[in-house]
Amino acid sequence: MNGKSAATCLWMQRRLQTGPVDGGGRATDISPMTLNLLKLCVGADSVEDHKRWVEHRLAAQKAAGVAQEQLHTTRMVPKRAQELLDGGSLYWVIKGNIQARQRLLDIRPFVDGSGISRCHLVLEPVLHETAWAPRRPFQGWRYLDPDDAPPDLSSDDTGGDLPAELRRELAGLGLL
Repeated sequence: MNGKSAATCLWMQRRLQTGPVDGGGRATDISPMTLNLLKLCVGADSVEDHKRWVEHRLAAQKAAGVAQEQLHTTRMVPKRAQELLDGGSLYWVIKGNIQARQRLLDIRPFVDGSGISRCHLVLEPVLHETAWAPRRPFQGWRYLDPDDAPPDLSSDDTGGDLPAELRRELAGLGLL
């Protein structure tokens, strides 16, 4: 299939998913498609390590008597916020692999004390482990199409009940 045929096929597939389009090829009268974010989890060595950090931050908020919510601050505000908040998640890359996700609850732009625009991503404080998917390092965050997002793991899945280090080894060998 040549490039033009593949693009036409992809366009038709999107049109069937999204409904009617206007003369400019833009979708009309539809709800947005869900979209996800992808972010490096800097400083965490494992999903368990990240879970402990989330629990620590929530406990500190409780002790301080402030609302308990997990916020992740970014410099850039996602322009596709409506699609992200339509059931999207933040997928975490830990040690070179997507390993977990957290549901996005809200996106709150703000200006910090230095006058710099920033954004709070409000996350559900529950980490859902996912099948591992390798990712190269990058800065900031990236949009992640639902078709490219790895599935959630459960103990019934292959490797879901294996220790993290063994899953890392097997994933590195392409066996998971």
